[in-house]
Amino acid sequence: MLKVGFIGLGVMGKPMARNLLRAGYPLVVHNRSRGPVQELATEGAEPAFSPAEVASRTDVVITCLPDSPDVELVALGPKGIIEGIREGSIYVDMSTISPVTTRKVADALAGKGAQMLDAPVSGGQEGAINGTLSIMVGGPKEAFEKCRPLFEVMGRKVTHVGGTGAGQVVKACNQIVVGMTLTAVAEALVLGSKAGVDPEKIVEAISGGAARCWALEQRAPWMIERRFEPGFKSAYHYKDLGIAMDTARAFEVALPASGLVHQLYGAMKAMGRGDWDHSAIVTLIEELAHTKITPD
Repeated sequence: MLKVGFIGLGVMGKPMARNLLRAGYPLVVHNRSRGPVQELATEGAEPAFSPAEVASRTDVVITCLPDSPDVELVALGPKGIIEGIREGSIYVDMSTISPVTTRKVADALAGKGAQMLDAPVSGGQEGAINGTLSIMVGGPKEAFEKCRPLFEVMGRKVTHVGGTGAGQVVKACNQIVVGMTLTAVAEALVLGSKAGVDPEKIVEAISGGAARCWALEQRAPWMIERRFEPGFKSAYHYKDLGIAMDTARAFEVALPASGLVHQLYGAMKAMGRGDWDHSAIVTLIEELAHTKITPD
């Protein structure tokens, strides 16, 4: 059985690591703050004190980190993965970052005889806890097949989408669709409720037709109930859409609607709502319409 390392035990990473541990995989864990490390150690994980140490003690090392600079530092910085990884090992980055950073890290690790997979996820905290994430994987096919059993513990839908960086490109595509549909649901609920229709009836009426989508089924109730504790932070969605826009510029693709949604999430962050769930985009649409879909 593969010995697995996991670095980055946040809202997503800790339940993902816990699922691997519960599936019986020997697990070495590291995190910048020690609380989550100690918590998983009581459940059977082995603690480590640097990314290099994690890599030196495992066959596969996984990261789940906030952004591109974090991944670059953990992978290539002082006491980073590159200092401990062994020839033949695999590095799996499950963060959402720039494809450019992914390729830079993959090239550096190739010099140590290690392979890299970029494997960002979709499904939020609930998916991480329940092991039902959608995982989109880029990188060498043989490395993917070796790690497939690990992915199948953490996710329900696992797809190899292409070479190095392809996983990050597909995640950018995913975030475009999610951001737009959340905004569309918010606009529909604000319009309908200000026109005098019960927002719950709106959801009931349109969820059985062509408007049916994850945002309507899973996040419209949050919008109506004002449940904005994060399953996925608005600030993270703003960051992810920034990656999509950067990628679009690199490939000379116009994304006019994505650009607008990116700016709306930027406004959420500027207004101090970056830590709210991304479904809280409804609060911005409400303010533009001088209404609330659910009165106080």
